[in-house]
Amino acid sequence: MKIDILTLFPKMFQALDESVLGKAQAKELLNINICDFRQYSTDKHHHVDDTPYGGGAGMLLEPQPIYRAMDAINKADPNFKRVILMDPAGQRFDQSIAQNLAQEQHLVFICGHYEGFDARIEKLATDRLSIGDFVITGGEMAAMIMIDALARFVPGVLGNQDSAYSDSFSAGLLEYPQYTRPAEYRGMKVPEVLLSGNHQKIAQWRHQESLKKTYQFRPDLIKQADLSTSDRQFLTDLQQDDN
Repeated sequence: MKIDILTLFPKMFQALDESVLGKAQAKELLNINICDFRQYSTDKHHHVDDTPYGGGAGMLLEPQPIYRAMDAINKADPNFKRVILMDPAGQRFDQSIAQNLAQEQHLVFICGHYEGFDARIEKLATDRLSIGDFVITGGEMAAMIMIDALARFVPGVLGNQDSAYSDSFSAGLLEYPQYTRPAEYRGMKVPEVLLSGNHQKIAQWRHQESLKKTYQFRPDLIKQADLSTSDRQFLTDLQQDDN
């Protein structure tokens, strides 16, 4: 997968060279290119922002540098389809969107800064995405979060590809609790079922623990989950125990 990132602060993306994403780039599973769109400004001082027409606080990113940067990307690869604009007004990014984006061969992320974009920049985007209802200084950290999340679904990026599909949210529920050695630590024991070797019972326990954890911490997800009759009965029993 090829990923182009348009930003004014390319050094922020050095974090993508670490850990899983760094290894994925070394294996050429990901090709991440950082584009400082300030270099595409025609202003002699390389300004990329200006005051908004009609007045108002702050500065807006001008369309010209970003459009010229996109022209260069288009010239190098005219076949890409997805351009993601970091936008607090955009659709809330989640696991299903990450999985969908991971199917693409080429993604472009446009990271804003200052007070916002000239509205004409929005016409470049196929997707406008947000990581939540809050404001951060720029789109760089949001883009890194999205790239990290979607890269997990790119084949070969994770040592065990099943991990991406068993993570929290992939099945609409939070992930079940997990344990490793030792079997007992400071009086806290690993549940016996996990030591039993009975894979059917382990799978049942994990599923019920996912239901329980989601019910306790994210009940809003329960309303959207595809639950079986036995799942609903398990949750009813939990509710009765709480009462």
